[in-house]
Amino acid sequence: MTIDRISGGVLVIFSLLVIWQSGTLPLGTFRQPGPAYIPILLASFLLFFGSLLAVTSRHAPTLSSIQWREWRHAAVILAACVFAGFGLERLGYRFTVLLILFCLLKIVEKRGWFLSSSLSFALAFGSFFLFHTLLRVPLPQGPFGF
Repeated sequence: MTIDRISGGVLVIFSLLVIWQSGTLPLGTFRQPGPAYIPILLASFLLFFGSLLAVTSRHAPTLSSIQWREWRHAAVILAACVFAGFGLERLGYRFTVLLILFCLLKIVEKRGWFLSSSLSFALAFGSFFLFHTLLRVPLPQGPFGF
C-alpha cells in the first residue's frame, strides 16, 4: 500500500462523510444556493481529486518507508487544533489565537520570544480587526470581552 493511495482513500472517505452530512441541509440552486451547496461542491472536488490520487499512485513510496521524525511537531499541531476547538467560545477569538500562535512559533518553530510574541499579537488582533470590524463576521468575544 502506497502513501498516496492511503491519503487518497482518506480524502475519499472524508468527502463522502461531508456529502452525507450535508444531505440533511437544503441544497438550493445555482442562483440561490442553500447551506449545503458549497460544502457539497467542495466535497465533490475532494472526492474527485482523492480518487484520482488513489488511482494514479503506483510509483509512490510505501507506507513502511515513512520515518516519523516529525511526530512531535504533528502532535503539538494536533493539540493546538483541539485547543482551538474548545477554547474559541470559552476564551474568545483573540486570546485563543494569541496562545496558539505563540505556542506554535515558540515551541514548534523555536523562534525568539520577541518574534513569537509580537507576531502572535499582530496576527491575533489584526485578523480579529479584519474579520470582526471590517468584514462584520461575528467572532467569539470570550468572558473578558477579549
